Amino acid sequence: MTVLEPFGARLRRAMDERGPLCVGIDPHASLLAEWGLSDDVAGLERFTRTVVEAVADRVAVLKPQSAFFERFGSRGVAVLEKAVEEARAAGALVVMDAKRGDIGSTMAAYAESFLHKDAPLFSDALTVSPYLGYGSLKPAVDMARESGAGLFVLALTSNPEGGEVQHAVRADGRTVGATMLAHLAAENAAEEPLGSFGAVVGATLGDLSSYDLAINGPLLAPGIGAQGATPADLPRVFGAAVRNVVPNVSRGVLRHGPDLGALRASADRFAEEIRSAVAES
Repeated sequence: MTVLEPFGARLRRAMDERGPLCVGIDPHASLLAEWGLSDDVAGLERFTRTVVEAVADRVAVLKPQSAFFERFGSRGVAVLEKAVEEARAAGALVVMDAKRGDIGSTMAAYAESFLHKDAPLFSDALTVSPYLGYGSLKPAVDMARESGAGLFVLALTSNPEGGEVQHAVRADGRTVGATMLAHLAAENAAEEPLGSFGAVVGATLGDLSSYDLAINGPLLAPGIGAQGATPADLPRVFGAAVRNVVPNVSRGVLRHGPDLGALRASADRFAEEIRSAVAES
């Protein structure tokens, strides 16, 4: 299979050229209704095509949430396949938000589904869950390296329930979340200009100074917009690692649809606010 330039290098270039904004594609039922669309495959397809047409040529990253497509079965997955293809053709990198996590051959099958270059759902990166042990992710790590793709590993998520696992303290005195960050730093060692193995770290978490976010890889940061975080919060939350942050905005942009111009204006506004916040840090 053709091997791409490593994801980290491609992401660094996209962030520098387009700004670091990631726009989520989350076609849940309430948002389809807000757009005046039916909660069926036709509505899903109209919503998804509109978002891709509006922003794929201007943002660094698009992040479709796989679950909202899977709920419609094979026809929904077909819409997702087309969206990935069209988004990448327009120059956006695609992070598939599927949060897969398993062991052995099952994890390898998930990796082939999303990270093999010839797979219909091939994405530039995939979100994964390490809570069967970081080592369980090895098939995905290996496949990502082979294909030039990347991973975003759940480390410090913004949902309140996450703390009971991620802030738990291990026998060595480190939290589980800190352990995941350390694993990622090891994966990215000596990579330039940016490693391909990133962490998911919520932008709503406040002071993270007790965690070493310098993993030489990207930090996917949900929580901007509807969840309450703002671009101005990024330097305070992420400190010296802020230049490697990929802030994700979903509803903050999507609520302006289905008007193409309004979607573009919203994405451009968030991108500029994020660019300014990072530049001033």
